[in-house]
Amino acid sequence: MVKLEGGGGDTIRLMAKQKVVLIPGDGIGPEISDAVVRVLEGAGAPVVFEMHLAGVAALEAGMDDVLPEVTVDAILQRGVALKGPCTTPIGEGFSSVNVGLRKRLDLWAAVRPVKSLAGVESRYEGVDLIIIRENTEGLYSGVENQVTSEVIISMKVATRKACKRIARGAFRFANRNGRKKVSVFHKANIMKMTDGLLLDLCRMVHAEDYPNIEYEEVIVDAGSMRLVQDPTQFDIILCENLYGDIMSDLCAGLVGGLGVTPGGNYGDERVVFEAVHGSAPDIAGKGVANPLALLMSAKMMLEYLGDYKGNKEAAASAKRIESAYLAALEAGEKTGDLGGSLDTQGFADAVIKRLGS
Repeated sequence: MVKLEGGGGDTIRLMAKQKVVLIPGDGIGPEISDAVVRVLEGAGAPVVFEMHLAGVAALEAGMDDVLPEVTVDAILQRGVALKGPCTTPIGEGFSSVNVGLRKRLDLWAAVRPVKSLAGVESRYEGVDLIIIRENTEGLYSGVENQVTSEVIISMKVATRKACKRIARGAFRFANRNGRKKVSVFHKANIMKMTDGLLLDLCRMVHAEDYPNIEYEEVIVDAGSMRLVQDPTQFDIILCENLYGDIMSDLCAGLVGGLGVTPGGNYGDERVVFEAVHGSAPDIAGKGVANPLALLMSAKMMLEYLGDYKGNKEAAASAKRIESAYLAALEAGEKTGDLGGSLDTQGFADAVIKRLGS
């Protein structure tokens, strides 16, 4: 079992090296987080998790906000976090923890890998694409006003700084990871100023710094059609905030759903990796939730520590974990949502069993 030690937040000790904030989240979050920590422990991953709360779990623990200052401060200090799903009410109630973290930590790029997995049935084969989403502005800035009792407006925000930053980040990511093409999804035929600004800066960055990367501009509705016709024609898809949110979920559906797709939110100095699915309160406490998406996000986290922090042991752990969960899936050892019969901890056990093989 995981050992918890008191302190400035309970600490889950694996190996006393890289300190990482763990936010278990709400609903199924604590269950899948526990399973993922067990796998990382089994893989000998060189991290120490410092546990902090956010979302409904924070309120239930008597804290006065869904995004407590102690949690934000911990991420600011550690620089890296792994987060389970947090509940966001629809149309009322408290604001999104995810949006709050992105704003407070300036996590300006969301990266969502979408890849076909052997053993996970889907309509498509050979899908291997990445959604890169601008994370800080657009309609998701939440600038809304009630003009009259009959009229409410929402403002789409685009700045030169953010558009250039995400353009450069997408091309840099492509170059660093051996990707061949960046496709920008937009609606600049209608939103000529906001989406037009993003296109202008993508063209500039491409021409000046990354002419080796193929580049195309795709109107977002036409791109949606092309995705469901043949997703293999895309490599990296770059979107502004709202389009990126929609495309991320659409593309997850190409390979089996949100339960098999990880995610990371990147800033200049801080990174938060997360399960991109919901907190599923209807199955919370039943021990049947699929921990794979959070495990895949943890694997991304270890790759980040290897690539950007020079931690070779973390990179090696990431490879072991990926090989182990792929082998489990291919052998049919899956949770119920993927057509298998394992529960949450049973899947973790199946992965752990393969870590040494």
